[in-house]
This record gives sequence, C-alpha cells and structure tokens, in this order.
Amino acid sequence: MSIHQGHRARLKQQFSQFGERVFDDHQLLELLLFYAVPQGDVNPLAHRLINHFGSFSAVLDAKPEDLKKVSGVGDHVAIYLTMLPQVLRRYEISRVNHDCRITSTAEAGEYLRHYFVGARNELVYMLCLNTKGKVLCCSLLAEGGLDRVGLDPRKVVELALEHQASSLILAHNHLNGIALPSEADRTFTLALRPLLQSLGIQLLDHIIVADGDFVSMVDCGLLPSSDQPR
Repeated sequence: MSIHQGHRARLKQQFSQFGERVFDDHQLLELLLFYAVPQGDVNPLAHRLINHFGSFSAVLDAKPEDLKKVSGVGDHVAIYLTMLPQVLRRYEISRVNHDCRITSTAEAGEYLRHYFVGARNELVYMLCLNTKGKVLCCSLLAEGGLDRVGLDPRKVVELALEHQASSLILAHNHLNGIALPSEADRTFTLALRPLLQSLGIQLLDHIIVADGDFVSMVDCGLLPSSDQPR
C-alpha cells in the first residue's frame, strides 16, 4: 500500500467512526475528491479549490467552467463537484411529505425551501393545492428570475387547470442571499392574481427563498391576503 493509499484509508476510517465533524473543510473536500480521482494525493487540489473560491460551499456552488480554471480540475472532477448540491436537493425533496395540507405561510415556506437547495440558477416553482389545501403537485415553471425569464402567465394558468388546482402558491429563489421580493416579483404576481381569479383559482402567496430562509409576499404586505388559513 502506497503512502497515499494509506492516507486515504485513514481518512475514510475517521469518517466512518466520527462523521464529518472531525474534518476541517479542506479535509472533507479531500475525502470527496477520493471518489473523483481514484489515485494520487488530492490534498493539494482540495487546498487550491478552497483558496481559489474562498470556502467549502463556494467550491460546490461554482460552475463547471469556473472549477476547470483551477489546476488539476478536468471535466470529470468538475461534473462530480457540481453534481453534489443537486443530489442533495433531490435528497431534500424526497424527504418532504408530499401527501400533506398547506395551511399557513410557515408550512408553505418550509415545504418549498427544499426545492432550492444547492440551486445555481433562479428557479420558479408553482405549488398547486386542492380546496382543502392538500398538495396536488409542485412543478418547475422556469429557470431564471421573473424579470429575465419572460414567464408567460398563460403557462401558470394552463398548469393550474391541468392539475385542477383550486389555489396555488408561487415560489422562486434569489441568488444574492436576500429573500426580499423585487419590484418585478410584485408586478408579475399582482398581474397574475386577477387572471387566475377569473377562472376561480386563488393565488394565495408568493414565497421568496434565499439561503434556506424565505419571505412571504402576503406577510410583507405586498400581496393582499386571500382565503388561506393563517
């Protein structure tokens, strides 16, 4: 066994016994890199990545083309690292109880925030509910901010009708880490609500998510409260 193989075995054993809490950021990244780079010493690469991007989370949030600017990172490593947050998002979504009722802003935000874990782009989701607030579906409407994506309100209407929704909640994320509705968010939401109301569908709220936190446009007073139980 080479010195590098012995080092890998020791780190894996440490993780098996104690979990991630005994590792600093570059050691944990090094452990992850074992599974992308089968042989050799990846400790210097882990240091280069964290030094270049500034933190463990910034490495995993980086785009593939930016990762490949770091010496030692090729297509395989870049794809592997960018895959990790997306796998985590799927894990988070799979843990959500989809057979539930949404009766408050807190429940809506808690349900929806899982859909934005590790997102590198702005995502727009629509949560469809029946007359009792039971979740019918949570569908991705678009990628990109509401001021850039050019989301057609007709798409929202078509999807709501397809799922026979009685009410719905919009949600999207802000990548700047600030969960405050923009003027574009408010304009789009206020224009959409009467269109849905004309079809007997209530737009209950619009949730903005950022860094695991969320803000309700209704709670902010930017959207008049509907019939949603508070």
